[in-house]
Amino acid sequence: MDRDILIQYTDMQAEIKDLQLRIEKTKDKINKLSPVTDSVTGTRSDGTIGSISITGFPEPEYYRKKSLLKNYENKLGIKETELLELTIKVEEYIESIDKSELRMIFRMYFLDNLSYIQVAHRMNQMHPKRKKEYTDENIRKRIQRFFENVPQCPVLK
Repeated sequence: MDRDILIQYTDMQAEIKDLQLRIEKTKDKINKLSPVTDSVTGTRSDGTIGSISITGFPEPEYYRKKSLLKNYENKLGIKETELLELTIKVEEYIESIDKSELRMIFRMYFLDNLSYIQVAHRMNQMHPKRKKEYTDENIRKRIQRFFENVPQCPVLK
């Protein structure tokens, strides 16, 4: 197993966020649908000729959006299941790392989706007596060096 599992995991997280955003936008569009009114010229039922106002709900558009919403929700369910399975693989990969410090950094960066700065801040909180503080650059370099030393892995950029 190599770093590809980590890349796939972060890509899957982004895809799920995208689907959640699409679901919210579609729900908003459905909620904003309202009856439409149009006027036509014609003869009324009482025989008078003139302008007639017609009001109705845009059912075809409503059902298309409902169908789209259902499709997004189904995809989201599938992707969330895949993400759970991938999470197990990522956790196994991280557990295979020898150094405890790196395992903590990897968990925060990849599983918790924290930035380099946030990881450095958390590591500093966990190790308050450490002589040299963690920095975002320090965290980035540690991850990069790890992948440089793993055979058959391109360098993390």
